[in-house]
Amino acid sequence: MATSTDSKNVNDNGKGVNVGSVDGGAYPSRPMHRASISKEVRAAESNTTDVESASVPMELDVDERDFRKKQVFKGWALAWLAYQSLGVIYGDIGTSPLYVYSSTFTSEPSKEDILGAVSLVIWALTIMVTIKYVCIVLNADDEGEGGTFAIYSLLSRYARLVRFDPRHTNLVPMQRFNTDDLQKPNLMTRNFLERSAFMKWLLKIVGAFGVSLLLADGVLTPAQSILGAIQGITVVNPEISSSTVVGVSCAILVVVFLIQPFGTSKIASTFAPIVIIWMLFNLTFGIYNLIMYDSSILKAFSPYFAGSFLVRNKTQGWLQLGGILLAFTGVETLFADLGAFSQRRVSQRFAFPGFSLFIRAFSYRAYANPFFLTVPPGMLYPSLVMAVLACIVASQAVITGAFQLLAQIMKLSYFPQVKVYHTSNTFHGQVYIPFANWLMMIGTIVVTAVYNNTTALGEAYGACVILVSFLTTSMVAVVALIVWRLPIYLVLPVFIIFALWDGIFLSTALSKVPHGAWFTLMLAVIITCVFTLWRYGKEEQWTAEESDNAPLSQTTAFKNNQLSLHPSFGGSSITPITGLGIFFDKSGSTVQTPVVFLHFLQKFSAMPEVSVFLHLRPLSVPSVAPSERYTVTRCYTYGTGPDKQPIPNCYRLMVRHGYTDEIITPDLAILVLDLIRAYVDETSRFDPAKDESDEMGALLRAWKSQIIYIVGKEQLKIAASSNIFRRMVLWVFLWMRESSRTKIQQMKVESDRLVEVGFVKEM
Repeated sequence: MATSTDSKNVNDNGKGVNVGSVDGGAYPSRPMHRASISKEVRAAESNTTDVESASVPMELDVDERDFRKKQVFKGWALAWLAYQSLGVIYGDIGTSPLYVYSSTFTSEPSKEDILGAVSLVIWALTIMVTIKYVCIVLNADDEGEGGTFAIYSLLSRYARLVRFDPRHTNLVPMQRFNTDDLQKPNLMTRNFLERSAFMKWLLKIVGAFGVSLLLADGVLTPAQSILGAIQGITVVNPEISSSTVVGVSCAILVVVFLIQPFGTSKIASTFAPIVIIWMLFNLTFGIYNLIMYDSSILKAFSPYFAGSFLVRNKTQGWLQLGGILLAFTGVETLFADLGAFSQRRVSQRFAFPGFSLFIRAFSYRAYANPFFLTVPPGMLYPSLVMAVLACIVASQAVITGAFQLLAQIMKLSYFPQVKVYHTSNTFHGQVYIPFANWLMMIGTIVVTAVYNNTTALGEAYGACVILVSFLTTSMVAVVALIVWRLPIYLVLPVFIIFALWDGIFLSTALSKVPHGAWFTLMLAVIITCVFTLWRYGKEEQWTAEESDNAPLSQTTAFKNNQLSLHPSFGGSSITPITGLGIFFDKSGSTVQTPVVFLHFLQKFSAMPEVSVFLHLRPLSVPSVAPSERYTVTRCYTYGTGPDKQPIPNCYRLMVRHGYTDEIITPDLAILVLDLIRAYVDETSRFDPAKDESDEMGALLRAWKSQIIYIVGKEQLKIAASSNIFRRMVLWVFLWMRESSRTKIQQMKVESDRLVEVGFVKEM
């Protein structure tokens, strides 16, 4: 057991003391900033009606340290991140030549049709990727995070659209503009969204559906990419059966998912050279084909041939757009991976790796497999190896994006809190989620075995990609109005142009729903139902818990100089019991009563001689400096004012920690003792009226007597008056909640000192 060490600290007029302790050293720190609700939030409350109610404490504790901040990289770190981004993001778009033309043409095309298809690919890449995503969409990030749900999260900070977890209200940096700061059309748009319950639910579903489509994409992309690469084996030996191709593809897929625990940084650094060589192969092979065969394919850079293709082929040409859209299937993962690689790196590093990626299909006899049928002599086997490796990289883009998106939706209570591993101490947004990884592996293998060829997969794949793109277009238009505050006469034309562009591809993709695309949509709808069900259950849970959300001044009082429960909670006297009690407090408020403490008082009419409300606040950084980590305050029966009366020997301890800091250890009680001793010692110097010996004596007596850790276990039950549908939905929610709940046995403290206080809430 570690020995106790004293630590110096800094006082902030009695409000709180930040205490740091490592190896007995002293680390001065700025005091915790406490602020009331911002002007923007007040303006929101005064100018908005029909806003979802939420339990907001009378005083909102706001500290900039608790907010997620966008990482800014410079120098070698920026260069290294740029190198890594090559190994994840650009493989998806770069492997499109393997299956675009086989998904576009079902029979041997004419030379004119190949020219038109190449022209469509070139301009689709230019409009969709360069103009729409790189120049516009990537700027709609939420503190560095991308994807449709990041857009929804961004909107929820600039408009009161979502009910936040009451315990996390002070962790959300609201940035809502005042009424006078918005032009009238922009203000009308925001007011319409805030006042319409239908629009709030629609945005919730759209945000969740976008994530669901990308997760479905995470099942289809690895199957599509790797199956397309392995099909190249049939060029070498046409006798190879489709079952062999499927078997080899499934084996490679297992390997792809098995390496994910190594983390994005290591995987990306390893894969980057593969992408570079792959791009060089495509560039040099494309130049070879231009020189050796026909350079007239360069005419495809003229949009005339794209239009001519559609006019000439009419309905068939429209249907063939479903294959063309596979050329830009990596754009949404480009956006989703933003949190792992930063907006600056993604946008600056994006460059087409030579349009030779696609013009190599000019030989109309090579349409079925343009990559392998157009390689220079002697390069078939090296090309096959590089194609397989490059397709593994293409799979990585969407797998990494799926981890990013799932981590985002958990923050807004759309999914249970499953285990998330941060895989880099330098790049904070790179995460790995085992639950998602193994689930996607199973789904991908099943899809590969069922569809067994890239043409069938492409029909399911395209609908997913373009539907996400359309949702992104719509949500970014709203961002442009209420976040960027752009004039509506600029936003509306741009939105219409891109919505029509997406709509053309979406219409042809949806025409393939009966032929395979139904699977993508069905999978996305199922995942969306899970997300919305969990969110609905959480909101019902917060409503049920509102009766416990009360400040200490409304739950405790002094009666005849003895601490008692407030009359509204029974008014019984509270008897002190020996020992140091550490209550795990989830709220983190400086005035609110910890739920576990309230129920302990109600059940036993007693409290430990010394009580500490311990709140753990995780931050999205690897580690928090000791000088910034600990904040200690006293507890008062009155929140503010000169008449506030402290509860004897009762303290709050907030611990801010990063994802590599380990706080809950067998030595947790020693840490708490050191911090409280340091706080008592420091505050007594600034307030001579306080009797340090009494407080210190009580602390040491309690420590020597016993130490108990008190945690709450809330049980929820469904109200008997609930209808059948509501009862079924909440039953599923409660089952998911219980299955994902952290068990008390997993806490790394002495189990014989752990006390669980159970209580029941009716939903």
